[in-house]
Amino acid sequence: MDQRIAFIGFGEAGSAVVSGWKDVPDIRVFDIKTDYEAQRPAMLSRYQEFGVAGRMSAAEAVQNADLVFCTVTADQAAIAAGNCAPHMKPGALWLDLNSCAPSTKKSAAETVEAAGARYVDVAVMAPVYPKRNMVPLLLAGPHAETVKPLLEALPMSPRVVEGPVGSASSIKMIRSIMMKGMEALTAECVLAAVRAGVDEEVLASLQASNPEIDWKARSSYNFERSLQHGIRRAAEMREVVKTVSDLGFAPDMASATVEWQDRMGGLGLGAEVSEELDYREIAAKITQRMMAGN
Repeated sequence: MDQRIAFIGFGEAGSAVVSGWKDVPDIRVFDIKTDYEAQRPAMLSRYQEFGVAGRMSAAEAVQNADLVFCTVTADQAAIAAGNCAPHMKPGALWLDLNSCAPSTKKSAAETVEAAGARYVDVAVMAPVYPKRNMVPLLLAGPHAETVKPLLEALPMSPRVVEGPVGSASSIKMIRSIMMKGMEALTAECVLAAVRAGVDEEVLASLQASNPEIDWKARSSYNFERSLQHGIRRAAEMREVVKTVSDLGFAPDMASATVEWQDRMGGLGLGAEVSEELDYREIAAKITQRMMAGN
């Protein structure tokens, strides 16, 4: 692989992708956490763990790169594009993997293209673990067909969808109304059921109506996802709110999901839970922490 690769942002998504590659020798990375003294040692250690070359500025990371993967949080995606675009070489490909509204991606694309680089709308369509670099990707925009074989060679698992920048993002954002919303519904429904002492009856009723789902296991899983990643999910859902609003609808469900994801992620329980725990154990931890904060 002779493409020079850079990552802007190196959290779960970026590190998961890199961990699946075997023969990609030149990977340069910048993560904003290195700007903060308290977080810098952990991030530098992370760079070493995954065998990437850490850089202390975004400009240094993207300079001379052929492919730049942007894997920051949704609220930082447009900012990252603006910071990096002036430092990218002409024709470099900016792959925006962030979960953003189509209008946000179109704005970022204008910034990148105006600087002489090429923007690709990328939607990550499943959790990055366990598939890592082979997580399904949707590509959209005028450079999607160009970048597809480059990603396949790494290897990755891209599919081009028709349409301009924002087309892939639309699919991801609208899907998230349901997927992230189910996590929020789990929080409200199951916490209330456990608190009222009627969870066995409630979950048995759900099981009877939807026998293809193991509702107890799904409740544990959904709790764990929101507790681990709720802050990031809330940022994504704010972009979903923007997506729905841009389409002319009231984003009531998406807005409520923002609140629950933010609340769950803000409890600081991510390190204390796993989906293997019984849903009641997790619910007890959540309730105790919520009540302590009131």
